[in-house]
Amino acid sequence: MTGASAPIRVLIVDDSAVIRGALGRIIDAEADLTVATTAPNGRMALDALKHTPVDVVLLDVEMPEMDGITALPRILDGYPNTRVIMASSLTQNGAEVTLQALALGAADYITKPAARSGSSALAAMQADIVAKVRAIGRGARGRAARFTPGATVSRTPGTLSTAPMPSTTPPAALLASRGGAFSPRVVAIASSTGGPNALAEVLGSLPRDFPLPILITQHMPAVFTGLLAQRLERDTHRPCSEAVDGASILPGHTYVAPGGFHMIVRTEEARPYVQLTLTEPENFCRPSADPMFRSVAAVYGASTLAVVLTGMGDDGMRGARAITERGGRVLVQDEATSVVWGMPGAVANAGLASAILPLSRIGEAVQASCGVLV
Repeated sequence: MTGASAPIRVLIVDDSAVIRGALGRIIDAEADLTVATTAPNGRMALDALKHTPVDVVLLDVEMPEMDGITALPRILDGYPNTRVIMASSLTQNGAEVTLQALALGAADYITKPAARSGSSALAAMQADIVAKVRAIGRGARGRAARFTPGATVSRTPGTLSTAPMPSTTPPAALLASRGGAFSPRVVAIASSTGGPNALAEVLGSLPRDFPLPILITQHMPAVFTGLLAQRLERDTHRPCSEAVDGASILPGHTYVAPGGFHMIVRTEEARPYVQLTLTEPENFCRPSADPMFRSVAAVYGASTLAVVLTGMGDDGMRGARAITERGGRVLVQDEATSVVWGMPGAVANAGLASAILPLSRIGEAVQASCGVLV
């Protein structure tokens, strides 16, 4: 088999033969995935890539001779069509190193269960690995063949038009598809696979005095989300924090939903505030974008601007419908610049997107919609 029908080829890099074997069995159990080869460290992984075509690398962090952080940029520079998924732990140190790897260009990460993890944890790990390798591998293969860089699509909510628009189309014109004035009072952003870098680019393109509150649901576990908020505050030079239950939603502040909790918006005497809940996961996620979007729509109505960035699955699509039904607008990242076009694609294919834009233009569109740019 060749092309899109061929199994996704995986390189497993880990200094533990036991881990290499366990990951190999998970990958080879899937008909559309295959282990191309394995390596015990980064140096040997680079040697293997010279001779073996690979779509996805599962890369451990701590290894002798050459660790994962050292090998990562060399893999990405030498093999730009190959995607890297880091193997991480849920410790503070593991989360810090993983976020460093994501900033260097890793597509995503998988978490390693503790040595004494039970069968349910191992089953969850297996499902996570398979889903991420499959989605990221397919996305990497198809992007270059299907899309022209810089193309944008404008779509009126409720339609299925896919006519491309020139990349020079002003963002304000793209957002005028429903007609009438639009004055958002909040920006709500959903993201998952590839999200940390996408968030950094979008938020980093906004001015330091950007006036609106920004609410973010990024699919990440506890520990990771707090570190993500710190990174975004450092990179954007604007206040950003992991959300705290009961906190007032203030102008110019960014709030990241903490891992393990849904973040929703409530009001008390016209004061919007954050409520964190432990209600059941939605779309297999907690935090999930759908409850955040629904609550934002209920509180802010037609003054809501939502953004759906790269990510697996369809989380955010139902919440986006609630936003558009109340007169709000939804921007989505295009497929060509997404690591995985699951979440934004679901919103776009449901006809709910006001504009479908490359990642590099989303910040500009957010500013235009808020009157920051004319």
